[in-house]
Amino acid sequence: MAVEYIQSGFENGSPLDWEVRADGRVHVRLQYDHERGSPNRAAGHWHFRLEGAPGSTVDLALEGFDNVWNGVLSSPISDRTSCFLSAEGRAWSAVPASKTADNRLELTVQMPGPELYVARLEPYRLSDLDRLLEEIQADRRVEIQPIGASPEGRPLEIVRVGREAAPHRALVRARSHPWEPGGNWVVQGLIRSLLADEATSRAFLERCALYVLPMADKDGVVRGRTRFNTNGMDLNRSWERPADPALAPENAAVERWLEALIGRGLAPQLAIDLHNDNSGKLHVSRPDIPGDPHVAKMLRLEALLREHTWFREGSKFSTPGQPWTVGVGLLERYGIDACILELNCDWIAGLGRVPFGADWELFGHQLRGALLGYFGRA
Repeated sequence: MAVEYIQSGFENGSPLDWEVRADGRVHVRLQYDHERGSPNRAAGHWHFRLEGAPGSTVDLALEGFDNVWNGVLSSPISDRTSCFLSAEGRAWSAVPASKTADNRLELTVQMPGPELYVARLEPYRLSDLDRLLEEIQADRRVEIQPIGASPEGRPLEIVRVGREAAPHRALVRARSHPWEPGGNWVVQGLIRSLLADEATSRAFLERCALYVLPMADKDGVVRGRTRFNTNGMDLNRSWERPADPALAPENAAVERWLEALIGRGLAPQLAIDLHNDNSGKLHVSRPDIPGDPHVAKMLRLEALLREHTWFREGSKFSTPGQPWTVGVGLLERYGIDACILELNCDWIAGLGRVPFGADWELFGHQLRGALLGYFGRA
């Protein structure tokens, strides 16, 4: 057999079933996440390791993409979806895959050695975040503040870069949906760039403080899940009311931390929630109403993103009755101008290529200029 085993029992490995059919094709069926009290289900993350004969050719078929969202079938793959491959799990290449009429993803790979890692996107694991936090913790411009724990007891932290007393403050959250690593690469690039000895970084830290919740759903990232925390809660929904600390302790911890900050007169003036999807738009937390100051600020943010970063995809405005995302919740409950920034997981329009971790780190590096421009005119 070309494939002797498929292993996913490692950090960020995705739950799956697999079998080799009579024609020799290896069928990999992803296991769904299910939302608590809802018909919603999702499977869009894959990360596993093929084990088999070096030099052999493997035909793969990935299945389990018949996601349900708000009662409607919605596939997480597209005609541009690629697969990422690595011989050792660190250096990645991207290869095209074919979406079939029955919503499978097919590709053929060659085993470079006895093992080959296959992933949806270049992974960013909890261990990668731990290395980043260790790298920056001794810097006098950084504070790492514990704010709570995940359902499985993993510590949650807010990273502050810059002076607490800075006149302007931005909050960035990443990885509320565990399959979406782009946000982690962005915040890594942003934090490292702000600590670099460069003029833009010095100007930012003179005027601004950056707060980062780098990995909102740590349990889901470790366990290779797609959308919901281990209690079946979507951490980017139900922000119209306080989070249940038993079911969504990740969101409850953010609310406690934020309310304490607001009580000291240090509320963030801007919040960006980073995600991945197939469109890559800036989601503005209100309908496009002429004269609305929030809409005007978000359109200015979009213009600054276009000026300073490779962002090109444009904006999408909320409509009445849409779910309360963190963007809507922070705006309506706390008065913070907030938005959702989706990073296209299939294609970067501004660069004309499939996204790698380095591309999202570059975006983080560029984002500091957009944030400085936003507060420079605030």
